[in-house]
Amino acid sequence: MNAPTEHQIIKAPDGTPLYALVPWEEYEELFAGRPDDEVTIPHEVVVLHLEEGMPLIRAWREHLGLSQREVARRMGVSQPAFAKMEGPEARPRLATLKKIAAALGVEWEQLRP
Repeated sequence: MNAPTEHQIIKAPDGTPLYALVPWEEYEELFAGRPDDEVTIPHEVVVLHLEEGMPLIRAWREHLGLSQREVARRMGVSQPAFAKMEGPEARPRLATLKKIAAALGVEWEQLRP
């Protein structure tokens, strides 16, 4: 019989561990002293990106409930141009990444894979 634990392991369908849930106090101990400006990404975005294979920019856009047309409008580009920027083969330059981040309302560091 296993001893009770406060940790929970979430596994992929093949049984490999994906995530570990730990008590909040333990989390705070683990990350004590880290800068407050550390980049974070919502769980839903991570799932869309890593588990569903969606490009990170698209995962953010869908998470935020925005259309390609709306993000393109905010950036001042055409929808087809933005579609290329969020495509699976896209590797936007830093300046472009910053414009996309501003249009999405996120930090540009959150768009780097």
